[in-house]
Amino acid sequence: MVQLGLQLYTVRDAMEQDFEGTLRKVAGLGYQGVEFAGYYGHPAEQVKSILAETGLAALGAHTPYARLRDALDEEIAYNKEIGNRYLIFPFLEEADRTRWAEVIEDLKRIGKRCAEEDMVLCYHNHEFELTQKLGDETVLDAIYSQIPPELIQVELDSCWVSYAGFSPLEYISKYKGRMPLLHLKDMITKPDGSAETVELGKGEIPIADIADAAIDAGVSWIVVEQDYCANEPLESIATSMKWVRDYAQKGGKLNV
Repeated sequence: MVQLGLQLYTVRDAMEQDFEGTLRKVAGLGYQGVEFAGYYGHPAEQVKSILAETGLAALGAHTPYARLRDALDEEIAYNKEIGNRYLIFPFLEEADRTRWAEVIEDLKRIGKRCAEEDMVLCYHNHEFELTQKLGDETVLDAIYSQIPPELIQVELDSCWVSYAGFSPLEYISKYKGRMPLLHLKDMITKPDGSAETVELGKGEIPIADIADAAIDAGVSWIVVEQDYCANEPLESIATSMKWVRDYAQKGGKLNV
């Protein structure tokens, strides 16, 4: 059964102010795992302890490019201690988006080292990997065509795929079997054309269809994320959990 996690970037301010208390609140809402976006200075032993106390699984860690490139062995050791196998490339700064060939070579090297340590490198997309091209392919497709599955797996952010003008359902089908993690996120398009992320069920993304497709495609974790919350973030993730529970009660095959 697919499990439900939370990308902790959603509650980053609360994490910075009260790391342990926030993890307890996330667990109390019913989330089964967490995807880290930084550890706020907490040693791995302490993180492992609070995860054990709350029953939360470490499902992944968004790890900055510089750390993956320059301090990979430290990141691997830390994540092994907290029980996480998935290191995730989270975002490429705009200044680096003219050097994709070099980035792809770095990803190959990082993925190889991860595989040697029984870890898995994943790539998390935004919209720019779909609006930029390398030759005849979108950058996102070029990454996955130039790097073999044993060196990099897919963490599809379905919301950004939709915002870029592509079908999340088609991308889920395309990378079936290579996609252990999926970000489930809702948004509205503002009058200026920009995206505003909102609680699940409050926006325009067909999130139930996306969740169905992801489950059918064999993902291990569906990960709730809201980049920016107009409401208090802990209230927002509670609202999103209500949507998930309603979805599950209507037949969605989520273990919540």
